[in-house]
Amino acid sequence: MFNTQEKVIEYCQKNHCRIYDIVLDHDSENTRTSKEQIILKLSSMIDVMEESSRKTLEEPRSTNTGMIDGFAHRMFLYSKEEPVSGPFMAQLMAMAFSTLETSASMGRIVASPTAGASGILPAVLMMMKEEYGFKKDELTNALLTSIGIGQIIGKYANFSGAEGGCQAETGSAASMGAAAIVELRNGTVEQCFHAASIALINILGLVCDPIAGLVEYPCTFRNANGAVNAVISADMALAGVKSIVPFEEVTQAMNDVGKMLPTALRETGIGGLAGTKTGRRIRSKFLNE
Repeated sequence: MFNTQEKVIEYCQKNHCRIYDIVLDHDSENTRTSKEQIILKLSSMIDVMEESSRKTLEEPRSTNTGMIDGFAHRMFLYSKEEPVSGPFMAQLMAMAFSTLETSASMGRIVASPTAGASGILPAVLMMMKEEYGFKKDELTNALLTSIGIGQIIGKYANFSGAEGGCQAETGSAASMGAAAIVELRNGTVEQCFHAASIALINILGLVCDPIAGLVEYPCTFRNANGAVNAVISADMALAGVKSIVPFEEVTQAMNDVGKMLPTALRETGIGGLAGTKTGRRIRSKFLNE
């Protein structure tokens, strides 16, 4: 995969291809795996994403702490009413909640790109499938596109909340999801990068402050927010709105900001919401302190 937005766009224009073509060629060559095998693996990952994004919509599951139990079910029921954000957005959030609840109750998920941000891509892909009827091959290409965006993020920053705060986790996932949506909607390669950039910009500086150090609260809210962020960022890009800062520079900025965050706000369970009176009480109860 190329290192810059400009190089990717230039290559795609010259070779009449898409981001997903570059990713597939690159991964096949570097892993010495056939393209057919890679696509088969991605197809099975999409199946897991669909399962996790729907698992607790109608039947809530219990977690050890109970902090996020039933959120997906409540949001899903609300999506059938007249939500202010509209049925699409409400169900999108419900699906993001579902994967986090599935993870917290020891269910199977795809860490995309991390467990802490695992609700975003499944919600985005499955709602696009439900709303527009996209087929498996189209979703696979969208997932490959998101992987390409993730590979560039990985070159300039990282996906660890402990290293860069929640911006590195849910920010990266939203960025990847935004590009996937643009791909599904037949946007240009350049628009994929604008969407990815906007999504990261929207969440720049977000701290990671999980109560009791668990990937539950406030992680689940930020996954729902990240899914919505992906959608609105994709819409901005598809409308012709552009990020004047190239994608790789946005990721570099995210990395720099992450390094500036104090340790207490980087997944340590010390600061932010984790440091509140309620957060400390839950931590003590969970750890039997």
